[in-house]
Amino acid sequence: MKLDRDKGVNVQVIVRCRPLNEDELRLHTPVVITCNENRREVSAVQNIANKQIDRTFLFDKVFGPTSQQKDLYDQAVSPIVFEVLEGYNCTIFAYGQTGTGKTYTMEGGGRKKNGEFPSDAGVIPRAVRQIFDILEAQHAEYSMKVTFLELYNEEITDLLAMEESSKFIDDKSKKPIALMEDGKGGVFVRGLEEEIVCTANEIYKILEKGSAKRRTAETLLNKQSSRSHSIFSITIHIKECTPEGEEMIKCGKLNLVDLAGSENISRSGAKEGRAREAGEINKSLLTLGRVINALVEHSGHIPYRDSKLTRLLRDSLGGKTKTCIIATVAPSIPCLEETLSTLDYAHRAKNIKNKPEVNQKMMKSAVIKDLYSEIDRLKQEVYAAREKNGIYIPRDRYLQDEAEKKAMAEKIERMELDFESRDKQLMELQELYNSQQLLTSELSDKLEKTEKKLHETEHALFDLEERHRQANATIKEKEYLIVNLLKSEKALVERALELREELDNAASDVSSLFTKIERKDKIEDGNRILICKFQSQLTQQLETLHKTVAASVTHQEQQLKDMEEDMQSFVSTKAEATDELRGRLVKLKTKYGSGIKALDDLAGELDGNSRSMFEHLNSEVGKHSSALGELFKGIASEADALLNDLQKSLHSQEDKVAAYAQQQREAHSRAVATTLSISQITGNFFKTLDEHASKLSEIVDEAQTVNDEKLSELEKKFEECAANEERQLLEKVAELLASSNARKKKLVQTAVHGLRENAASRTSRLQQEMSTMQDSSSSVKAEWKVYTEKAEAHYLEDTAAVESGKKDMEEVLQSCLQKAKMGAQQWSTAQDSLLGLEKNNVASVEDIVRGGMDANQNLRAQFSSAMSSTLEDADAASKNLQSSIDHSLQLDHDACGNLDSMIVPCCGELRELKSGHYHKIVEITENAGKCLQSEYAVDQPSCSTPRKRSFNLPSITSIEELRTPSFEELLRAFWDAKSSKQANGDVKHLLGSYDGSPNSIRDSRFPLAALN
Repeated sequence: MKLDRDKGVNVQVIVRCRPLNEDELRLHTPVVITCNENRREVSAVQNIANKQIDRTFLFDKVFGPTSQQKDLYDQAVSPIVFEVLEGYNCTIFAYGQTGTGKTYTMEGGGRKKNGEFPSDAGVIPRAVRQIFDILEAQHAEYSMKVTFLELYNEEITDLLAMEESSKFIDDKSKKPIALMEDGKGGVFVRGLEEEIVCTANEIYKILEKGSAKRRTAETLLNKQSSRSHSIFSITIHIKECTPEGEEMIKCGKLNLVDLAGSENISRSGAKEGRAREAGEINKSLLTLGRVINALVEHSGHIPYRDSKLTRLLRDSLGGKTKTCIIATVAPSIPCLEETLSTLDYAHRAKNIKNKPEVNQKMMKSAVIKDLYSEIDRLKQEVYAAREKNGIYIPRDRYLQDEAEKKAMAEKIERMELDFESRDKQLMELQELYNSQQLLTSELSDKLEKTEKKLHETEHALFDLEERHRQANATIKEKEYLIVNLLKSEKALVERALELREELDNAASDVSSLFTKIERKDKIEDGNRILICKFQSQLTQQLETLHKTVAASVTHQEQQLKDMEEDMQSFVSTKAEATDELRGRLVKLKTKYGSGIKALDDLAGELDGNSRSMFEHLNSEVGKHSSALGELFKGIASEADALLNDLQKSLHSQEDKVAAYAQQQREAHSRAVATTLSISQITGNFFKTLDEHASKLSEIVDEAQTVNDEKLSELEKKFEECAANEERQLLEKVAELLASSNARKKKLVQTAVHGLRENAASRTSRLQQEMSTMQDSSSSVKAEWKVYTEKAEAHYLEDTAAVESGKKDMEEVLQSCLQKAKMGAQQWSTAQDSLLGLEKNNVASVEDIVRGGMDANQNLRAQFSSAMSSTLEDADAASKNLQSSIDHSLQLDHDACGNLDSMIVPCCGELRELKSGHYHKIVEITENAGKCLQSEYAVDQPSCSTPRKRSFNLPSITSIEELRTPSFEELLRAFWDAKSSKQANGDVKHLLGSYDGSPNSIRDSRFPLAALN
């Protein structure tokens, strides 16, 4: 059992009821106590003044009058003995009225002569035998000692002490033993004799010896009533070994208490000394009751010190000891008051909580040390006694014994005299008693017979009335139940017929549904076979198609690989030609750079000579400025107008050239965008043509850069020519205008010729690249055609724009020539006038001009020689460049031819593959349509499928309403109706209605028969 130290463990309370004794059986005393051992209840019933007292008590265990000593011990006491051997302190004490079997329960009957164990042995001998049996079975090393004390009139007596005078009841000279506090909240008896025992027989002898010394007396309630409380204690020390090999001593203690019985003095017949004894006994038991009440109510003060009995039992009530109380009661009616008091005490004691603790184990060395100290103390006492020269007891004790002997002898003499006189009186009283006894026995026999007949008659009448009443009630209940069952049966039959009709309809619907399902299963099986056949045919055709496409794909991959190799060779040759062309351009650049530098030097020298000449002329002209001022004022306006018109025409020509250049750039950008879009489309289909697209973009970029460079050179040359013309306008207007017109026309022609050549070369390259990309696949061919048409349209637009630009420039040049002629005429008139004015200065100017002309002629000869050499070098470089370009074009034409020869058969094969693939697809489509449209079977409606309809199914609540209520509810309703009718005075009407109802709904079958 697990112990909860915080909450504690309740005291175990057991109730035992004795059987009726001989006197009670002879007098037929009524039994008012009933014991239910299974439910552990004790009930007290009594009828007083037509009032029934019925009280029920619940205990841990209950033993009735037929219970045996062995049953009580095995169920209640045996577990406590095991706990003692585990090291706990345990207490078992019997409590109850005198004559209820306390001593019999604790000690039992006497031992048989041959030493056998009697069947009516009590708790104490059985506990002793169990302890020794367990210890011997465990082969344990142990020591055991017992004590046996008596509490009589609040005085403690040692029943094991060697005192012959203790058997006299009225011995007042006995010296009581003191009860001392141990300082730990407990008590101990000082000087109590402890007997060391080794066998069970020794304990039995000690029990017999101590029980013989107990004070007992005869009362009206018990022939041998215990007049004192006794406590028999067994202390056991058991040796144990710890896992570390250390020897420990485990201690357990069992206290077996036999309390004196509480009694009513008026009924027990106690007088004088016996009355005082009963008073002391009731006082100590009353104190025990108050202690129990205080413990149950958790009072702050527990009156343990009000009685020595409660002080001895202090540890057993609310302490650290496991306690079991055996309450003994009598079943007869005269003892009912004391029985109820005992049951109340025991029921309250069940609520006491103890907190048991295992005794602390002691070291073996400590126990041996205590024994050595005890031996030393005893040796000193023996030694002190032996030194008294043959007196082995103390002198005070000896004198006391002598005085006791003298008083005892005098007392014996007085008692003998009293005994003689009382014998005489007893003889007289005995004769009178015998005569009265005969008369009383006769009268009592008659009275007993009469009372017995009366009781038997009364009991028989009462039983008959009770049976008649119960039979009437049972008949009415059965009739009421049968009526309700017949009603429920009729309702259930009607509901069953309705459900049977619904079930027939549902069965027909289910059968028609199953026929439809079978028909659909047949159709589905045929369709499944058809689908499997179609799947196999489709798989074969698709495998054939897959093989054809795979062969074509491998063939196309091989051709594309060959084309890729040709394109790689073409790219390598093109790269070599480009490198060669780049080298020649570098050389040409260096040559032109050297020529331009020489011209720059000549121009610088000419500039210096011109400056010197103009300074000289300015000095001479300054002299004639006054004379020429008036002339120049007249012609200045005309010259300004002519120069403004010329300047405007030049600016308009410059704007048109810029617009033309911008138009060319836009055309080239359109061509680049178109080329990039086509290259992107081609790259999505064939990744191997990326190199062609990149090459095409490089060619376009080169053409654009070349055009931009040429246009910029043209602009620079035009601006230089305009600047030179403006500087030389004053000295040689006519000559310069003619030469400038020729140079401008020549520059424009060369520029237009170069643009045309570049456009033609670019167009040819683009066409070559487009042809290669067109021939790569049939799907891209359409895109290349669109691109060719767009390129041609752009080319036509570009040529038209060039022609229109050319015409515009020719018109501008014509207008410039006309204006120049007009200016020449004006300047000729002005020159004639100037010649007339300059006749006076001809000589001086002629000398200066001659010197300047000679220098200019020298410089002109040098310039012409340098220009001729530069032009020759440029012509040679241009011829070399043109030859390399022609060679590159020839290589491109060859590569294009190779690609054409490879792509044409590829296109034919692709057309054949396309046509074959199309025919196969058409064939597969026709087969699939034929299979799925004409041969696939579809279920045709048979118009026999049942329509959906609602079923009139009963709900759970309606079914539950048809259920017959339980018999308990019907009986309750029956008795409620009966009680209400009785209250209204309609008892006869109610009985008549229930008597007639079964006849009205009477059925030939048994009411609970099953329905078919």
